[in-house]
Amino acid sequence: MWQQLYRTRHLLQTSLIRRGTRRWLSTTQLDPSIREFTAELAKTQPVFQIPPSSIRVLREPAQFYDLLLDMINSAERRIFLSSLYIGADEAELVHALSRRLREKPDLKLDLLLDLNRSTRPGKDSTARLLLPLLREHPSRVSVFMFRSPNLRGILAKLVPPRFNEGWGTWHAKIYGADDDVMISGANLNKSYFTDRQDRYIHFSEQTTVAQYCYDFMQTVTNFSYKLLPEKPQSANTHTYSKEDYTLYWPIPDTHPHHFNAIAETAFSDFQKRHRKQSPQLTNASEPLDPPTVLVSPIIQGGQFNVREEESVFQLLFRHLSKTVGRPYMDLTSGYFSLYKPYQDLVLKALNLRCNIIVASPKANGFYGSKGISGRIPEGYTLYEKRFMNAVWKAGRLWNKSNDGDADRGVSLNEWEKAGWTYHAKGVWLSPNSSSPPILTLFGSTNLNSRSAHIDTELSFLMVIPSEGTPKSAGSDNGGSTGSEVLSLRQELAREIENIRSSATEWKGADRPVRWTTKLIASASG
Repeated sequence: MWQQLYRTRHLLQTSLIRRGTRRWLSTTQLDPSIREFTAELAKTQPVFQIPPSSIRVLREPAQFYDLLLDMINSAERRIFLSSLYIGADEAELVHALSRRLREKPDLKLDLLLDLNRSTRPGKDSTARLLLPLLREHPSRVSVFMFRSPNLRGILAKLVPPRFNEGWGTWHAKIYGADDDVMISGANLNKSYFTDRQDRYIHFSEQTTVAQYCYDFMQTVTNFSYKLLPEKPQSANTHTYSKEDYTLYWPIPDTHPHHFNAIAETAFSDFQKRHRKQSPQLTNASEPLDPPTVLVSPIIQGGQFNVREEESVFQLLFRHLSKTVGRPYMDLTSGYFSLYKPYQDLVLKALNLRCNIIVASPKANGFYGSKGISGRIPEGYTLYEKRFMNAVWKAGRLWNKSNDGDADRGVSLNEWEKAGWTYHAKGVWLSPNSSSPPILTLFGSTNLNSRSAHIDTELSFLMVIPSEGTPKSAGSDNGGSTGSEVLSLRQELAREIENIRSSATEWKGADRPVRWTTKLIASASG
């Protein structure tokens, strides 16, 4: 009898909570420290519900590459890849794409890359690497290349190809096949498959997330160049050809240096459309569903006045400052020069313990480079010194205590592993230092001023229910779902622990920085 009454009450609540055509979800399964934040987030960002069993956290470059090949080799309908570039040595990857296209006559391949990085002079450019695919499958392979409009006018003619990325890149990393998608910060190059540490989160058989990523890429193709193996019969004045390929501009009446307003509107409309399809969140008295993971995509394109990442960071820290507890945050970037507004948020969050991990000079991808790029690791040492000086002035230096939960402040550590470089980025948030994460930010952003202002980024915020969530009424798998939630949180804990294991206390305070490096850093902003 009581079971029937409980089910009736549950059904009544469910009918009340599903208003109109949009579904409402309870935030009570979330940790109290992020409930209000998550409800507010859903008002401005799309939200996807994902079963925890469909999410896999990878920790090693080899795992990333193996899974990427598996996804390609099992694709039936579509493969969609977004990256900065594809390395010249990636014959195996391109061969896998070609083989699968031959095996599956209905399969389509969509690639979205950065134009400046992918069309560098020489026979080994990404553009030339992909020409055989375009020639063999002209109706089934599409390659688009985004060019930042920041580099314009006389500078567009004067800046050498090696340095034109300094005015902005296409930076989103999406690796999808059918309804699977993997989000990373890694590019498609040998080092990212072997000895360059990054992050990789895979969503299995998730139609909504995969379709979002695919649609996001398609949106950007509307203001990106299309790579063609030959010059079309009719081409507008903004289309241009190189020795053996053509870059076709799709908007004849808009100059490629002046599509900012078009992109701003496109991104805004895109997010608005997906937000309308998302569930809304409510502070109902009890959870109405088995525990579910919530994932929100975040677009940052400062040059297009699209600043969702900044808004989300401000919202998160505003709510964290209200929490009674002492949350613990890990923050990392391979290119650490924390965007000034983010730095201010970290320093003013007096109840937040923040552990920051950066690349040591030897783990910086530019270590040992010739010319001016060889100064880049030294430049990041300068940024780190400035940051730690700000931490000291704010009275936020890490204060280690015998009781871990009484630790407070900001600590800086550097990652170094023999023969490896460091490219990971993101945030992990736990309710305290002994609990696994309940929130993580992952994707392409480096959380620096470049990511905020000139690169075009796609990141995701994942919110995971806290452990001990009650089994939902009338559900036979609430308990197993709860254990899957805890398992996912533990996977995230192992991910950050894997990164911490190669990190030691920052040693940059004693590293010299030449005055010429300071001058270069000042000139680059």
